[in-house]
Amino acid sequence: MTYLSALLQRPGAVAGTGRDAGVASHYGSPLPEQRALDRGLAVADLSQLGVVKVTGEDRGRWLHSLASQALNNLKPGDSTRSLFLTIQGRIDFDTKVLETEDSTLLITERESAAPLAAFLNSMRFMMRVEVTDETDHWAVLGARKALVEGALTWVDPWPHVGIGGFSYSGPQHPAEDTTWIEQLIPLEELDATVAALQAQGVSLAGTTAVEALRIADWKPRFGAETDEKTIPHELDLLRTSVHLAKGCYKGQETIARVHNLGHPPRRLVFLHLDGSEHTLPEPGSEVHLDGRNIGKITTSALHFEAGPIALALIKRAVDPEATLEIVEESGAKSPATQEVIVSTDAGQVVGRAKGFIRPPTR
Repeated sequence: MTYLSALLQRPGAVAGTGRDAGVASHYGSPLPEQRALDRGLAVADLSQLGVVKVTGEDRGRWLHSLASQALNNLKPGDSTRSLFLTIQGRIDFDTKVLETEDSTLLITERESAAPLAAFLNSMRFMMRVEVTDETDHWAVLGARKALVEGALTWVDPWPHVGIGGFSYSGPQHPAEDTTWIEQLIPLEELDATVAALQAQGVSLAGTTAVEALRIADWKPRFGAETDEKTIPHELDLLRTSVHLAKGCYKGQETIARVHNLGHPPRRLVFLHLDGSEHTLPEPGSEVHLDGRNIGKITTSALHFEAGPIALALIKRAVDPEATLEIVEESGAKSPATQEVIVSTDAGQVVGRAKGFIRPPTR
Protein backbone atom coordinates (compact mmCIF):
# COMPACT_ATOMS: atom_id res chain seq x y z
CA MET A 1 0.00 0.00 0.00
CA THR A 2 1.29 3.49 -0.88
CA TYR A 3 2.17 5.57 2.16
CA LEU A 4 0.43 8.95 2.55
CA SER A 5 1.46 11.12 5.49
CA ALA A 6 -1.21 12.72 7.67
CA LEU A 7 0.75 15.97 7.27
CA LEU A 8 -0.30 16.17 3.62
CA GLN A 9 -3.55 17.56 5.06
CA ARG A 10 -1.70 20.64 6.32
CA PRO A 11 -2.55 23.92 4.48
CA GLY A 12 -0.44 24.44 1.36
CA ALA A 13 1.03 20.94 1.35
CA VAL A 14 2.23 19.78 -2.07
CA ALA A 15 2.89 16.05 -2.35
CA GLY A 16 6.36 14.84 -3.14
CA THR A 17 7.19 12.50 -6.01
CA GLY A 18 9.61 9.67 -6.71
CA ARG A 19 11.45 8.41 -3.63
CA ASP A 20 9.80 11.20 -1.62
CA ALA A 21 6.25 10.26 -2.55
CA GLY A 22 3.88 10.11 0.39
CA VAL A 23 5.17 13.19 2.22
CA ALA A 24 5.11 16.90 1.41
CA SER A 25 7.55 18.38 -1.07
CA HIS A 26 6.76 21.77 0.47
CA TYR A 27 3.98 23.61 2.28
CA GLY A 28 3.74 26.58 -0.07
CA SER A 29 7.01 28.44 0.63
CA PRO A 30 10.02 26.30 -0.39
CA LEU A 31 12.78 28.88 0.18
CA PRO A 32 11.55 30.26 3.54
CA GLU A 33 11.02 26.65 4.67
CA GLN A 34 14.60 25.85 3.71
CA ARG A 35 15.96 28.85 5.58
CA ALA A 36 13.98 27.95 8.71
CA LEU A 37 15.08 24.31 8.51
CA ASP A 38 18.73 25.31 8.18
CA ARG A 39 18.43 27.56 11.24
CA GLY A 40 16.88 24.86 13.39
CA LEU A 41 13.45 26.50 13.40
CA ALA A 42 11.61 23.91 11.31
CA VAL A 43 11.09 20.17 11.11
CA ALA A 44 10.64 17.98 8.02
CA ASP A 45 8.40 14.94 7.65
CA LEU A 46 10.62 12.11 6.37
CA SER A 47 8.15 9.31 6.99
CA GLN A 48 8.70 8.07 3.45
CA LEU A 49 11.80 6.37 4.88
CA GLY A 50 11.88 2.74 6.02
CA VAL A 51 12.93 1.19 9.33
CA VAL A 52 14.30 -2.33 9.87
CA LYS A 53 14.63 -3.64 13.42
CA VAL A 54 17.20 -6.22 14.52
CA THR A 55 16.92 -7.83 17.97
CA GLY A 56 18.62 -10.71 19.74
CA GLU A 57 21.79 -11.13 21.78
CA ASP A 58 23.99 -11.92 18.77
CA ARG A 59 22.90 -8.90 16.72
CA GLY A 60 26.04 -6.79 17.28
CA ARG A 61 28.65 -9.30 16.16
CA TRP A 62 26.31 -10.66 13.46
CA LEU A 63 25.69 -7.26 11.85
CA HIS A 64 29.40 -6.48 12.26
CA SER A 65 30.22 -9.52 10.09
CA LEU A 66 27.89 -8.36 7.29
CA ALA A 67 28.29 -4.58 7.21
CA SER A 68 31.03 -2.17 6.14
CA GLN A 69 31.00 -0.36 9.51
CA ALA A 70 32.09 -1.62 12.94
CA LEU A 71 28.81 -2.49 14.69
CA ASN A 72 29.94 -4.93 17.38
CA ASN A 73 30.46 -2.49 20.26
CA LEU A 74 27.59 -0.02 19.90
CA LYS A 75 26.07 1.35 23.11
CA PRO A 76 22.41 2.40 23.53
CA GLY A 77 22.00 5.81 21.92
CA ASP A 78 24.96 5.41 19.54
CA SER A 79 24.49 6.51 15.93
CA THR A 80 26.51 5.62 12.86
CA ARG A 81 26.18 4.87 9.15
CA SER A 82 26.85 1.59 7.39
CA LEU A 83 26.63 -0.06 3.99
CA PHE A 84 25.81 -3.57 2.88
CA LEU A 85 27.76 -4.37 -0.28
CA THR A 86 27.78 -6.89 -3.09
CA ILE A 87 30.72 -9.23 -3.46
CA GLN A 88 32.05 -6.74 -6.06
CA GLY A 89 31.93 -3.92 -3.50
CA ARG A 90 28.92 -2.15 -5.00
CA ILE A 91 26.33 -0.61 -2.71
CA ASP A 92 23.31 -2.82 -2.07
CA PHE A 93 21.92 -0.99 0.97
CA ASP A 94 22.79 2.29 2.69
CA THR A 95 21.65 2.45 6.32
CA LYS A 96 21.54 4.89 9.23
CA VAL A 97 22.20 2.83 12.36
CA LEU A 98 20.71 3.62 15.77
CA GLU A 99 21.39 1.40 18.78
CA THR A 100 18.72 1.15 21.51
CA GLU A 101 18.55 -0.79 24.77
CA ASP A 102 17.23 -3.92 23.10
CA SER A 103 17.61 -3.49 19.32
CA THR A 104 19.54 -2.09 16.40
CA LEU A 105 17.42 0.10 14.13
CA LEU A 106 18.38 0.55 10.47
CA ILE A 107 16.81 3.60 8.80
CA THR A 108 16.87 3.33 5.02
CA GLU A 109 14.96 4.28 1.90
CA ARG A 110 11.41 2.87 2.02
CA GLU A 111 11.89 0.74 -1.11
CA SER A 112 15.03 -0.76 0.48
CA ALA A 113 13.44 -1.80 3.78
CA ALA A 114 11.72 -5.02 2.69
CA PRO A 115 14.69 -6.23 0.56
CA LEU A 116 17.10 -5.39 3.39
CA ALA A 117 15.01 -7.33 5.89
CA ALA A 118 14.82 -10.26 3.47
CA PHE A 119 18.59 -10.21 2.92
CA LEU A 120 19.31 -10.12 6.64
CA ASN A 121 16.88 -12.94 7.33
CA SER A 122 18.60 -15.03 4.66
CA MET A 123 21.89 -14.59 6.53
CA ARG A 124 20.69 -15.55 10.03
CA PHE A 125 21.72 -19.22 10.00
CA MET A 126 22.10 -20.27 13.66
CA MET A 127 22.55 -16.77 15.06
CA ARG A 128 20.28 -15.58 17.87
CA VAL A 129 18.75 -12.64 16.01
CA GLU A 130 15.34 -11.55 14.75
CA VAL A 131 14.79 -9.18 11.83
CA THR A 132 11.54 -7.31 11.18
CA ASP A 133 10.47 -4.58 8.77
CA GLU A 134 9.03 -1.91 11.09
CA THR A 135 8.40 0.70 8.39
CA ASP A 136 4.64 0.80 8.92
CA HIS A 137 5.07 1.55 12.63
CA TRP A 138 7.37 4.57 12.55
CA ALA A 139 7.31 8.15 11.33
CA VAL A 140 10.61 10.00 10.87
CA LEU A 141 11.16 13.71 11.57
CA GLY A 142 14.30 15.45 10.30
CA ALA A 143 15.80 18.68 11.65
CA ARG A 144 19.07 20.44 12.43
CA LYS A 145 18.56 19.68 16.13
CA ALA A 146 16.52 17.30 18.28
CA LEU A 147 13.07 18.80 18.79
CA VAL A 148 11.01 15.93 20.26
CA GLU A 149 11.97 15.19 23.84
CA GLY A 150 12.37 11.49 24.63
CA ALA A 151 12.17 10.29 21.02
CA LEU A 152 14.56 7.73 19.56
CA THR A 153 17.18 9.98 17.99
CA TRP A 154 19.70 9.25 15.25
CA VAL A 155 22.50 11.82 14.99
CA ASP A 156 24.15 11.93 11.57
CA PRO A 157 27.95 11.56 11.84
CA TRP A 158 28.40 13.22 8.42
CA PRO A 159 30.85 14.68 7.52
CA HIS A 160 33.17 13.79 10.41
CA VAL A 161 35.68 11.06 9.66
CA GLY A 162 35.01 8.19 12.04
CA ILE A 163 37.40 5.68 13.57
CA GLY A 164 38.63 3.54 10.68
CA GLY A 165 37.30 6.02 8.13
CA PHE A 166 39.07 8.04 5.44
CA SER A 167 38.28 11.33 3.69
CA TYR A 168 38.62 11.78 -0.07
CA SER A 169 37.82 15.51 0.25
CA GLY A 170 40.13 18.35 1.18
CA PRO A 171 40.61 19.63 4.75
CA GLN A 172 37.63 22.02 4.52
CA HIS A 173 34.11 20.61 4.31
CA PRO A 174 30.98 22.80 4.03
CA ALA A 175 29.06 20.63 6.51
CA GLU A 176 31.79 20.63 9.15
CA ASP A 177 29.80 22.83 11.53
CA THR A 178 26.31 21.55 10.69
CA THR A 179 24.22 18.83 12.28
CA TRP A 180 21.39 16.64 11.08
CA ILE A 181 19.04 14.72 13.34
CA GLU A 182 16.35 12.15 12.55
CA GLN A 183 13.85 11.20 15.26
CA LEU A 184 11.56 8.17 15.25
CA ILE A 185 7.96 8.81 16.30
CA PRO A 186 5.25 6.13 16.52
CA LEU A 187 3.31 6.65 13.30
CA GLU A 188 -0.02 7.14 15.03
CA GLU A 189 1.52 10.01 17.04
CA LEU A 190 2.92 11.95 14.06
CA ASP A 191 0.07 14.42 13.66
CA ALA A 192 -0.16 15.24 17.37
CA THR A 193 3.63 15.48 17.76
CA VAL A 194 3.94 17.97 14.91
CA ALA A 195 0.97 19.98 16.21
CA ALA A 196 2.71 20.26 19.59
CA LEU A 197 5.93 21.43 17.89
CA GLN A 198 4.02 24.03 15.88
CA ALA A 199 2.45 25.30 19.10
CA GLN A 200 6.02 25.90 20.31
CA GLY A 201 6.84 27.95 17.19
CA VAL A 202 8.45 25.22 15.09
CA SER A 203 7.38 25.39 11.45
CA LEU A 204 7.09 22.67 8.81
CA ALA A 205 9.50 22.17 5.90
CA GLY A 206 9.17 19.81 2.97
CA THR A 207 11.58 17.46 1.28
CA THR A 208 12.53 20.17 -1.24
CA ALA A 209 14.21 21.99 1.63
CA VAL A 210 15.82 18.80 2.95
CA GLU A 211 17.29 17.99 -0.46
CA ALA A 212 18.70 21.49 -0.95
CA LEU A 213 20.48 21.34 2.41
CA ARG A 214 21.71 17.81 1.66
CA ILE A 215 23.25 18.93 -1.63
CA ALA A 216 24.91 21.93 0.05
CA ASP A 217 26.33 19.52 2.66
CA TRP A 218 27.81 17.32 -0.14
CA LYS A 219 25.90 14.37 1.29
CA PRO A 220 25.07 11.51 -1.13
CA ARG A 221 21.73 9.72 -0.98
CA PHE A 222 21.05 6.13 -1.93
CA GLY A 223 18.97 5.95 -5.10
CA ALA A 224 19.92 9.48 -6.11
CA GLU A 225 23.72 9.52 -6.22
CA THR A 226 23.97 5.73 -6.59
CA ASP A 227 23.37 3.33 -9.42
CA GLU A 228 24.06 -0.38 -9.93
CA LYS A 229 27.81 0.32 -10.38
CA THR A 230 28.46 2.64 -7.43
CA ILE A 231 31.27 1.84 -5.02
CA PRO A 232 31.66 3.84 -1.75
CA HIS A 233 34.90 5.54 -2.77
CA GLU A 234 33.13 7.47 -5.55
CA LEU A 235 30.87 9.25 -3.05
CA ASP A 236 33.35 9.92 -0.21
CA LEU A 237 31.45 7.39 1.91
CA LEU A 238 34.61 5.97 3.46
CA ARG A 239 34.55 8.91 5.88
CA THR A 240 31.42 7.80 7.77
CA SER A 241 30.14 4.46 6.44
CA VAL A 242 33.23 2.24 6.19
CA HIS A 243 35.72 0.99 8.78
CA LEU A 244 38.92 0.16 6.93
CA ALA A 245 40.41 -1.91 9.75
CA LYS A 246 37.47 -4.13 10.68
CA GLY A 247 37.15 -7.84 10.00
CA CYS A 248 36.01 -9.58 6.86
CA TYR A 249 32.67 -8.69 5.22
CA LYS A 250 31.19 -9.02 1.76
CA GLY A 251 32.77 -6.48 -0.59
CA GLN A 252 35.79 -5.82 1.63
CA GLU A 253 38.28 -6.88 -1.04
CA THR A 254 37.08 -4.17 -3.43
CA ILE A 255 37.08 -1.57 -0.65
CA ALA A 256 40.69 -2.37 0.25
CA ARG A 257 41.96 -2.83 -3.31
CA VAL A 258 40.59 0.46 -4.66
CA HIS A 259 41.58 2.40 -1.56
CA ASN A 260 45.13 1.05 -1.32
CA LEU A 261 46.12 0.21 -4.89
CA GLY A 262 43.64 1.72 -7.34
CA HIS A 263 41.34 4.65 -8.06
CA PRO A 264 37.55 4.87 -8.22
CA PRO A 265 36.37 5.26 -11.83
CA ARG A 266 34.06 8.17 -11.01
CA ARG A 267 33.84 10.98 -8.47
CA LEU A 268 31.01 12.94 -6.89
CA VAL A 269 31.22 16.68 -7.57
CA PHE A 270 29.31 19.73 -6.34
CA LEU A 271 28.18 22.09 -9.09
CA HIS A 272 27.25 25.74 -9.11
CA LEU A 273 24.72 26.00 -11.92
CA ASP A 274 24.37 28.94 -14.28
CA GLY A 275 20.66 29.46 -13.60
CA SER A 276 20.00 31.49 -16.74
CA GLU A 277 17.52 28.89 -17.99
CA HIS A 278 15.37 29.57 -14.88
CA THR A 279 14.87 25.82 -14.51
CA LEU A 280 16.82 23.12 -12.73
CA PRO A 281 18.32 20.25 -14.73
CA GLU A 282 16.56 16.96 -14.09
CA PRO A 283 18.47 14.03 -12.61
CA GLY A 284 20.08 12.15 -15.47
CA SER A 285 20.91 15.30 -17.45
CA GLU A 286 24.28 14.83 -19.12
CA VAL A 287 27.42 16.63 -18.01
CA HIS A 288 29.77 17.47 -20.89
CA LEU A 289 33.34 18.68 -21.25
CA ASP A 290 34.58 19.78 -24.68
CA GLY A 291 31.52 18.18 -26.26
CA ARG A 292 32.03 14.79 -24.58
CA ASN A 293 29.65 13.21 -22.09
CA ILE A 294 31.64 12.76 -18.86
CA GLY A 295 28.86 12.15 -16.35
CA LYS A 296 25.35 12.98 -15.18
CA ILE A 297 23.44 15.19 -12.78
CA THR A 298 22.18 13.15 -9.82
CA THR A 299 20.26 15.81 -7.83
CA SER A 300 19.64 19.54 -8.26
CA ALA A 301 17.99 22.21 -6.12
CA LEU A 302 17.55 25.94 -5.63
CA HIS A 303 19.40 26.84 -2.43
CA PHE A 304 18.19 29.84 -0.42
CA GLU A 305 21.71 31.33 -0.33
CA ALA A 306 23.81 29.59 -3.00
CA GLY A 307 21.20 29.65 -5.77
CA PRO A 308 20.93 26.76 -8.23
CA ILE A 309 23.20 23.89 -7.19
CA ALA A 310 23.59 20.20 -7.99
CA LEU A 311 25.49 17.02 -7.30
CA ALA A 312 26.85 15.08 -10.25
CA LEU A 313 28.78 11.88 -10.80
CA ILE A 314 31.55 12.35 -13.36
CA LYS A 315 34.71 10.63 -14.56
CA ARG A 316 37.39 10.84 -11.87
CA ALA A 317 40.17 12.29 -14.01
CA VAL A 318 38.17 15.31 -15.27
CA ASP A 319 40.10 18.53 -14.63
CA PRO A 320 38.60 20.02 -11.44
CA GLU A 321 39.24 23.54 -12.76
CA ALA A 322 37.29 22.98 -15.99
CA THR A 323 33.94 24.63 -16.58
CA LEU A 324 31.44 21.93 -17.42
CA GLU A 325 28.33 22.05 -19.59
CA ILE A 326 24.95 20.67 -18.54
CA VAL A 327 22.92 19.21 -21.43
CA GLU A 328 19.28 18.59 -20.60
CA GLU A 329 16.96 16.18 -22.37
CA SER A 330 15.26 19.15 -24.06
CA GLY A 331 18.60 20.13 -25.60
CA ALA A 332 19.06 23.17 -23.36
CA LYS A 333 22.71 23.78 -22.43
CA SER A 334 24.19 25.78 -19.56
CA PRO A 335 27.60 26.09 -17.87
CA ALA A 336 28.48 24.83 -14.39
CA THR A 337 31.52 25.29 -12.19
CA GLN A 338 32.90 22.60 -9.89
CA GLU A 339 33.74 22.24 -6.23
CA VAL A 340 35.74 19.08 -5.58
CA ILE A 341 34.13 16.53 -3.27
CA VAL A 342 36.12 13.43 -4.20
CA SER A 343 39.62 14.37 -5.30
CA THR A 344 40.99 13.32 -8.67
CA ASP A 345 43.78 11.32 -6.97
CA ALA A 346 41.43 9.47 -4.62
CA GLY A 347 42.62 5.97 -3.81
CA GLN A 348 46.04 4.38 -4.25
CA VAL A 349 46.91 5.22 -0.65
CA VAL A 350 49.61 2.57 -0.50
CA GLY A 351 50.61 2.65 -4.16
CA ARG A 352 50.94 -0.14 -6.65
CA ALA A 353 53.56 -2.77 -6.06
CA LYS A 354 56.65 -2.35 -8.19
CA GLY A 355 58.69 -5.10 -9.83
CA PHE A 356 57.91 -8.72 -9.02
CA ILE A 357 55.19 -9.42 -6.48
CA ARG A 358 57.33 -12.40 -5.47
CA PRO A 359 61.00 -12.86 -6.19
CA PRO A 360 61.58 -15.10 -9.21
CA THR A 361 62.35 -18.74 -8.48
CA ARG A 362 65.64 -20.22 -9.60
